[in-house]
Parts: sequence; structure tokens; C-alpha cells
Amino acid sequence: MAKNKPSGVKNRLYSKIKQNNPVPTWVIVKTRRKVRTNPKRRMWRRDRLKVK
Repeated sequence: MAKNKPSGVKNRLYSKIKQNNPVPTWVIVKTRRKVRTNPKRRMWRRDRLKVK
């Protein structure tokens, strides 16, 4: 991540990075595979972020 951007934008981008994780394995096991995917998953080429 580039250094020369406002800290607010950096924080919002960092939270988007953290949101883009798969569902933990223990959640899949605990819900007996009813919850398998993360609906907020994002592909960096497909979806653009509107972060300003």
C-alpha cells in the first residue's frame, strides 16, 4: 500500500482486506456445512472498491 494517501483511506482499505477472508474451518464444522462461503468475498479484478 502506498505511503502517500490519507490515513482514513488507508484504514478503510485495510478493513476491506480483513473482510476478504474465507469462512474459518471451525465455523464450517460447527454449522455442519450449512455455512460454507463468505458472501462478502471480493475478487480484486472483478469488483472495484468505492473508497474515498
